[in-house]
Amino acid sequence: MSFDYDVIVIGAGAAGMMCAAEAGKRYRSVVVIDHMQTPGEKIRISGGGRCNFTNLHCSPAQFISDNPHFCKSALSRYTQQDFIKLVKQHGIAFHEKTLGQLFCDGSSQQIIDMMLAEMDNAGVLLSMETKVEALSHDGSRFQLKTSRGDLNASSVVIATGGLSIPKIGATGFGYDVAQQFGHDIIPTRAALVPLRFSPEMLAATKPLSGIAVDPSTLSHGKTTFREGMLFTHRGLSGPSVLQISSYWQEGDAVTVNLLPDTNGLLDTLKTRRKEQPRQMLHNVLSALVPRRVAEWIAADLGIDAPMADLSDKKLALVAERLQKWQVIPTGSEGYRTAEVTRGGVDTRGLSSKTMESTKQSGLYFIGEVVDVTGWLGGYNFQWAWSSGWVAGQYA
Repeated sequence: MSFDYDVIVIGAGAAGMMCAAEAGKRYRSVVVIDHMQTPGEKIRISGGGRCNFTNLHCSPAQFISDNPHFCKSALSRYTQQDFIKLVKQHGIAFHEKTLGQLFCDGSSQQIIDMMLAEMDNAGVLLSMETKVEALSHDGSRFQLKTSRGDLNASSVVIATGGLSIPKIGATGFGYDVAQQFGHDIIPTRAALVPLRFSPEMLAATKPLSGIAVDPSTLSHGKTTFREGMLFTHRGLSGPSVLQISSYWQEGDAVTVNLLPDTNGLLDTLKTRRKEQPRQMLHNVLSALVPRRVAEWIAADLGIDAPMADLSDKKLALVAERLQKWQVIPTGSEGYRTAEVTRGGVDTRGLSSKTMESTKQSGLYFIGEVVDVTGWLGGYNFQWAWSSGWVAGQYA
């Protein structure tokens, strides 16, 4: 059997559901298809199950792209305040955690249910466990062969996300479709992801696994993030690490500052040497950083001795380790744990006003599949809402 629609949205995530609801409000006949069993899987697992659904401070400055101006149109036309208004309309209680991050008081399922209700009210059909086997265009309409039959439509929206977290259904399908219709792909890699140490570094930092340092700053080039950091049995994690991972390139060093709020650290250490000459270095450092970190620094530098025995040069080494620790990760933990995928469909082949392909009329790309990557903290969800809303006005 063959079914005809105005719009087929492929992908029942945040962007796809928003686009479908908006297109349905325009009295377009819309179906959303997805190969997974349940919609909104990334919404469900986000924010520890409470969904960090947007950020109060969202602006184009928090997004990375080879074409940095592209995101401005969508973000300005459907803002975080617009989405917050929708959340309030559905009676969902929420709170600000830190740095403008908004979370549900209850469960992330509330956001999924909200989007399902929006689609239902707009007459959108939802077809889960539906796999696309082929997609083509005959010059006037799109034809889709799926595991549940053939579909035809004048518009197709690709909202299939990136490669992050394959266990919840992530695939490269969207990139394959883009290339099929002549689009370029900006090279993809895992982003917002923990970083890994070499075996030698892991052996040295093994006693630190599970220790958090908050605040800390991580820097790469001119980019710095000041949030929490966590030592793990594989390397480093925590918000500041996830943030810098989107900028880090393999082989590069990152600079770690374990005491970002302390000025004149070397002078402070000299003063402690004068006031507490018999104190061992690790005991003095324990007043500044977690004790296991203090013990590791003293031992790793090979200078755990009474303060009186430490020269200015050795204290300078300690201060540098605390505030300018140069680390060269061997890699990231990859798409298995990455929150998003950096790179994707080159935005130079899309209209920033409509999200429509400039190479194939009626074809749209939205959300994570596009080369627009936000910071940690609700920014990527806002891009999903904004790009989905924009495409829904035109598809």
